[in-house]
Amino acid sequence: MADKRDYYEVLGLQKGASEDEIKKAYRASVKKYHPDLHPDDKECEEKMKEVNEAYECLSDPDKKSRYDQFGHAGVDPSYGGGGGFGGFSGFGDMGDIGDIFSSFFGGGFGGSSRSNPNAPRRGQDIQTEATIDFMDACNGKKLDIKISRMEKCPDCSGSGAAPGSSAQTCSECGGSGQVKTAQRTPFGMISSQRPCTRCGGKGTVISNPCPKCKGVGRISVPKTVTVTVPAGIDDGQTLRDRGNGHNGINGGPSGDLLVTINVRPDPIFERDGFDIHTKIPITYSQAVLGDSIKVPTIDGSVNLTVPEGTPSGKVFRVKGKGVKKLNRNERGDQFVTVNVEIPKGLNKTQKDLLKKFEESLGDGNYNNRKSFFEKVKNILQQ
Repeated sequence: MADKRDYYEVLGLQKGASEDEIKKAYRASVKKYHPDLHPDDKECEEKMKEVNEAYECLSDPDKKSRYDQFGHAGVDPSYGGGGGFGGFSGFGDMGDIGDIFSSFFGGGFGGSSRSNPNAPRRGQDIQTEATIDFMDACNGKKLDIKISRMEKCPDCSGSGAAPGSSAQTCSECGGSGQVKTAQRTPFGMISSQRPCTRCGGKGTVISNPCPKCKGVGRISVPKTVTVTVPAGIDDGQTLRDRGNGHNGINGGPSGDLLVTINVRPDPIFERDGFDIHTKIPITYSQAVLGDSIKVPTIDGSVNLTVPEGTPSGKVFRVKGKGVKKLNRNERGDQFVTVNVEIPKGLNKTQKDLLKKFEESLGDGNYNNRKSFFEKVKNILQQ
């Protein structure tokens, strides 16, 4: 246990990093070492376990506080060969000062206000990401997610003690988890109590830790969890699969599995909320004469009537062909922009026909053109 890496170093952080910085660093590490990206890579698998362990500690305010003060000895009951904070005495004076302040002002510096280490605690959430196609986001799908989850050690049933042995009553606190101290102050002798530093407030120490879990009581287990991606999920949204996070401690409930969904862009469709936008090229003749064209939607093709004289850039609305709204039966709309494609590479015959066609037209055939030049004429006459 002595060679365990610093948790901040594992996540590439400086000590005292904020909650947001820890979350961002964890997500970056998941992207780098996740088993989905490195199948059968044992080194990445071990690094992912290390990352999960570091995040489990630093994302918990109570654990982070103890880790910042005492290092691994503050959060690992098997660290140092005896459990809890065994052998660590460098902060005794600070603890005494904290107890004095706690006696007068109701806590805030001393350890007496810490939560009961033997109380049931909810397991940490597991955060991961998955990338899906645009159509899967629109229609929904089942998704298999590979994770590493902390579970109760099967060899010791979560006790942390080697099979055939058990945790021993702490000789320092007599099993109470608390030690009383007396401090001489200018105000007289002040008595207080604080969590036992030898057992970490548990009242017991493990002298013979379980070889499989190293006395922690939990081990990292690879799992494949199937989650349901609902129709209509958007890029960047997070699914919560309750109970599939890390197992709880001391009989506490398991955390949740949080899966952030990344949606691949589509070459045809572009999403805006629950609406879909697409651009369709039409010919010059279709724009002039009008036509019925086939428009792709996420449900298949539909017919769209392009009226005679449709200008390039005209937007048509196809109701109910957008994305399904989450947990509702309503859907958004699809907006179709038609762009008139100007023909190129005309031969002489085609050019002559086009010139004859143009010569046959009058100002009445070009409303916008006629209006524009009338405005120009009025400006020049002023």
